[in-house]
Amino acid sequence: MEVNIIGAGLAGSEAALQLAKRNIKVNLFEMRPQKSTGAHKTEKFAEFVCSNSLGAADCSNASGLLKKEMEILGGELIKIARECSVPAGNALAIDRELFSQTVTNKIKNNPYINIINEEMTEIPDGYTIMASGPLTSETLANSIKEFTQSEHLHFFDAIAPIVEKESIDFEKAFWASRYDKGEASYINCPMNKEQYEKFYNILINAPKIELKEFEKNAKFFESCLPIEVLASRGVDTLRFGPMKPVGLVDKRTGEENYAVVQLRQDNSAKTLYNLVGFQTNLKWGSQKELLQSIPGLENVNIVRYGVMHRNTFINSPKILTPALQTRKRENLFFAGQLTGTEGYTESIATGMLAGINMAHLLNNEELLILPKITILGALTHYISDESHDKFQPINSNWGIIDPIELPKKERKNKKLKAELLSKRSIAYLNQC
Repeated sequence: MEVNIIGAGLAGSEAALQLAKRNIKVNLFEMRPQKSTGAHKTEKFAEFVCSNSLGAADCSNASGLLKKEMEILGGELIKIARECSVPAGNALAIDRELFSQTVTNKIKNNPYINIINEEMTEIPDGYTIMASGPLTSETLANSIKEFTQSEHLHFFDAIAPIVEKESIDFEKAFWASRYDKGEASYINCPMNKEQYEKFYNILINAPKIELKEFEKNAKFFESCLPIEVLASRGVDTLRFGPMKPVGLVDKRTGEENYAVVQLRQDNSAKTLYNLVGFQTNLKWGSQKELLQSIPGLENVNIVRYGVMHRNTFINSPKILTPALQTRKRENLFFAGQLTGTEGYTESIATGMLAGINMAHLLNNEELLILPKITILGALTHYISDESHDKFQPINSNWGIIDPIELPKKERKNKKLKAELLSKRSIAYLNQC
């Protein structure tokens, strides 16, 4: 028996490796390089398109707990991510090129995985995992729309610029992680009030790339807003968001800054850095003017400009079960951002679960439905909850997990709450 997996992104690659290690043959369909998505830069599998960060690394954060859950359940890409990590303070960031190449090599050298480089224009018959991602081609999207008998929902995803480290002026920029947690692995460009106001005026007056007609009704995902959209909400919005100065002090001066732009390592050679939280749809000339108004970046060399693209996801509450199986066809599963789970870590996790459950189905075993005391279980229950009226993409967060009762005096102790929630999830998974 063979399984078709549509899409060799993060979810599809993880699902393929899960099935292959259980000696199940896989046909992995990937339309690149024959057809591009417009956002991918290479033909490699599991390419990180936007940021190079998978979010928090430890279990004090919901995203960190999700990573731990994947490790316990035998996730493949999370192991590769740790092997390809670059310094990022309390986050897990990767050398995106090394990561994609490593995943690609592992898949290409696996005798159980047959790679087919062609565009799928419809959902195939047979055992299938749909992991075509948020950049699903229009023809395949129409096939999915016909199967689900519901309108697609769309939102925009934006990409931040990447710059060369050697073009940064370290007479002005400084190394630090917020509150000195972990290694000082971020480059920080400080601003005083006058510099920030100049930056802000350039930003709010900068021309944007015009959206195509079919994109104009799409929505932004709140946690990945373009910087110009954030700025439109008020002059100080950025100073309490991606440019917040708290916990970032240049030890050379000891001064408290008005705003700070952070840059995070993007490759293991430490030559490229991306601007944290600077997703944008500004025209490229305006991006250059904006970045060069930042102290320390006056002569910066931009190797990749920010862009914005439309993402597609299905109305999962009406279509999927918490096992990621479709309600109307038992041998069809969905995984990745196409399900409305937002984020790299979440994409990998749902690919893992879909792969595991497809193997269970083929072996006539009970499907794995995780309880809401785990982050992955809470996530899959959330996206498959039929009571949703207006479903929107969601990432891992403490708000979706089953709560834990704390003594009244400890109810505002977020650190203790995270610790107890993490221990409960890990204990459950370790005994499964």
